[in-house]
Amino acid sequence: MRKVLEDRRIRIVTGHYGSGKTEFAINYAKHLALLNSKVAIADLDVINTYFRSRELKKEFEELGIDLIGASVDASAVDIPAISAEVVRPIIDKEVQYVMDVGGNPAGARAIGRFRKSLIPENPDHFFVVNRNRPETEKFEDVLAFLRQTEAIVGIPVTKLVNSTHMLKDTQVSDVLYGQELVDELSDKLGLPVSYISCRKEIVHELPEELQKITLPIELTMRQVWMT
Repeated sequence: MRKVLEDRRIRIVTGHYGSGKTEFAINYAKHLALLNSKVAIADLDVINTYFRSRELKKEFEELGIDLIGASVDASAVDIPAISAEVVRPIIDKEVQYVMDVGGNPAGARAIGRFRKSLIPENPDHFFVVNRNRPETEKFEDVLAFLRQTEAIVGIPVTKLVNSTHMLKDTQVSDVLYGQELVDELSDKLGLPVSYISCRKEIVHELPEELQKITLPIELTMRQVWMT
């Protein structure tokens, strides 16, 4: 999907807990890796200790993706600390960079220490929406959360992502339900809906005009035994 190369070099990904933010960031980085030799992804989630991109370190290495996670490299512990290595791909302009930021305001604060380095690079800020989450089901709630996230990150949202899902049970009806809300956000805020994050198995069932902006994803963060 060559569309990912049209985005700005640095991509910040934010969204509510359960929005599918990390799945989008991981799959986005994989698409980049197929098209570009230098790709890095930073796991800035110091809040959710269960579903983090750093769990895929071995897979990323095989794809040639540089993974930047906690400042302590130890599989048996979980320390809410971010490595200073996060800055390296910001400086190296040959690197296509994806920054997976923790959900909710508390998680978004983790990127604050890098704001001064990021702003001159004019990054994209993807805001991921899952309408099937109670906290982001209504326009007013999503807008409030978006504005709160912008204020904490210090970088305005530039693009919207529809990631309305029900995990493995996601149907086309779920995607279309979420698209209505994201389109409303787009119209009222003047922001483009750049991607629909959707299970690859049902992409072909979407209307043709939506398929053009769909990023097919695999559910990498959930083990086979998880529902």
